[in-house]
Amino acid sequence: MRILVTGGAGFIGSQFVRAALRGELPSGPGARVTVLDNLSYSGNEANLADVAGHADYSFVCGDIRDREVVDAVMAGQDAVVHFAAESHVDRSIVDASPFVTTNVLGTQVLLDAALRHRVGRFAHVSTDEVYGSIAEGTWTERSPLSPNSPYSASKASSDLMVLAYHRTHGMDVTVTRCSNNYGRYHFPEKMIPLFITRLLDGGTVPLYGDGRNVRDWLHVSDHCRGIDLVLRQGRSGEVYHIGGGTEITNRELTEKLLRACGAGWDRVTYVADRKGHDLRYSLGIDKIRSELGYEPLTGFEEGLADTVAWYRDNRAWWEPLVAKAGLPE
Repeated sequence: MRILVTGGAGFIGSQFVRAALRGELPSGPGARVTVLDNLSYSGNEANLADVAGHADYSFVCGDIRDREVVDAVMAGQDAVVHFAAESHVDRSIVDASPFVTTNVLGTQVLLDAALRHRVGRFAHVSTDEVYGSIAEGTWTERSPLSPNSPYSASKASSDLMVLAYHRTHGMDVTVTRCSNNYGRYHFPEKMIPLFITRLLDGGTVPLYGDGRNVRDWLHVSDHCRGIDLVLRQGRSGEVYHIGGGTEITNRELTEKLLRACGAGWDRVTYVADRKGHDLRYSLGIDKIRSELGYEPLTGFEEGLADTVAWYRDNRAWWEPLVAKAGLPE
């Protein structure tokens, strides 16, 4: 099988590519993987260094909004796994335009090319943030979309575009929505790598508001296993949730990270809450469990300890990226 992976030099995409080419995913053995990534600030070809010499791997530097590049790279592919997206909520609040052009227009460009070249399956990777916030209970795949940030609105729009191509053109598509990912190679602007790198450097970490916001944490390796299941066995035109089953508050997560890095609460700075900050996310995963046999395998304590240890041992990877992670004032 020939698989085009968009955004394959990013955090989650590179994990999928490495795992596939190492034979850790069932789709991997015998697959030829092409990565399309424009290497924007969070894309890092070093994430793929371990597989760069693999005979079944190729890399194309290009933008999913570029119709000529996309058309050329789409030819001959059997499947697309679409990770490429602008994904940082704070950046979308400062400037929403790249989120709309990349996440919505870029997805449409890919869909048109996949339709034109008769690609077998288009697996679109999305987020739980498209649902907004939920005070009690848990979302199912039939819950209404109610995004609260420019980022999540752009992802909801791209989800709907993918599903529309299934209904309009009969394209073989799937949509997966995941909870918050963590693990190795995570660009140091998101909460867990940001806190780890700052604490390891002796700095302080910012906690929004009172820290009561709740997130479900999913190890990136479990997420990629779920994506691979849906790629191979998911029903066309369906949405599948991929969650980790670990809901904790940001304050509880901060406590765990402080302890893991040998720091105290004097290293925490309380900052004004984010605009429109969703209080709680909660994905139900009964559908992917019952249909495809998915279960998260990495316990949160185990996964977090491994993540902290990896950042401690791999300063050469993240130190050059810290300056790139600075958000606009």
